[in-house]
Amino acid sequence: MNKKLLALTALALMFVQLPVSARNVRDNIVIVGSSTVYPFTTVVAEQFGRMTRFKAPIVEATGSGGGLKLFCAGVGVRHPDIANSSRRIKTSEFEDCQKNGVKNIVEVKLGYDGITLARSNKGEAFDLTLKQLFLALAKKIPDPSDSEKTVPNPYTHWRQIDPSLPDSAIEVLGPPPTSGTRDAFVELAMEGGCQAFPFIKALKDNNENAYKTICHSIREDGAYVEAGENDNLIVQKLDTNPNALGIFGFSFLDQNTDKLFGLKIDGVEPDFDEIASGAYPVSRSMYIYVKKAHVPMIPGLKEFLEEFTSEKAWGEEGYLTDKGLIPMPEDERKRFADDVLNLKELEM
Repeated sequence: MNKKLLALTALALMFVQLPVSARNVRDNIVIVGSSTVYPFTTVVAEQFGRMTRFKAPIVEATGSGGGLKLFCAGVGVRHPDIANSSRRIKTSEFEDCQKNGVKNIVEVKLGYDGITLARSNKGEAFDLTLKQLFLALAKKIPDPSDSEKTVPNPYTHWRQIDPSLPDSAIEVLGPPPTSGTRDAFVELAMEGGCQAFPFIKALKDNNENAYKTICHSIREDGAYVEAGENDNLIVQKLDTNPNALGIFGFSFLDQNTDKLFGLKIDGVEPDFDEIASGAYPVSRSMYIYVKKAHVPMIPGLKEFLEEFTSEKAWGEEGYLTDKGLIPMPEDERKRFADDVLNLKELEM
C-alpha cells in the first residue's frame, strides 16, 4: 500500500469514527463563505453540474468570517466541505479548526481581486487618496489643531476633508465585520491611509494595540453604512443614490459598468491590468479552503477541485476571467493546482 493510499485510508477511518448522525450520506458538495468569491464558485458549480454526472454544489454567501466559522466547526456531513474566503485564513481561525478536529486543510489560492469604491454613473466623478479615505471613514482622526492627538471624526462632507472634493455628505455603503472584504479594506485602505500621519505610524512599533485601534476602527455615526453581505444589493442602492459610494470587489464593478464607475485611488484606476500588476493599492488574494477528510467521502469533491483549478476555469483565457477574476501568473497557478492534486495540507 503506497503512502497516498495509506493517507486516504486514515482519513476514511477518521470519517467512519464520527458519530452516526455525522456520517449520514450527503451527495452534494456544500460551500459557504465570502460573497466576493461567491460569483466565481457559483459559476464553477453550475459548469460542474452541467458537465459531469455529479450534482451541482450548494453555494451560500455567509461572508468570509462567518463561512470559516462554519467550516471550522467540525468534520462530517453536517459541516461544509469548502469555505470561500476573500482573505487568507487567520491564525485564530486555523487554531479553531484544529481544536474542532478539522486538522487537514487544503488551501487553494484562486487569483486576485481589487476592492473598489464605486459610484452611480449619475453621480459626480472624483478621485480619492488613501489618506482622504481614512479621514472620511475612521472613527477617530488626528486633531487638526494638535498633530499628536486624535479626536472623534468631525467630518460630515467630503469638501471638509479637501476643498477639491464634492460638497456632498459622506455616505459609504460597505460590508459588515464578518466580511473578508471588510477585513481587507481595513488592512489595505484604512491602514494605508492612517500611515500618512507620522505619529500614528510610529505607534506600530511602540504600541501596536493603540495603532490598530486608530487605524482599524471605522466610524459608527452613520457616514459608513453596513449594507450586509449582498454586494448586488449595494449596487442597487447606489443606482438610486448617486451621492453615495459603495465598497465591493472588482468583479461586481466589472459586471455593472452600465450603472457604476470606480474611483481612482491614489491616482490608479481599479481595472484588470492595474490590479494584476499590483499598482492598484487596494488589491488582495482570494482563496478556498477544503477539508481533506471530506475528499474521499463526498461524491464529486475531488473532481470539483480539479475543475476549479483547470486552465479552462482559472487560466488567462478561462471562463472565470470573463467574470472578473484576475488570474495568477502561470507558475503560481501550476503550484496551487499541484497542491490540490496532492491534497497538500496547510501549515501555519
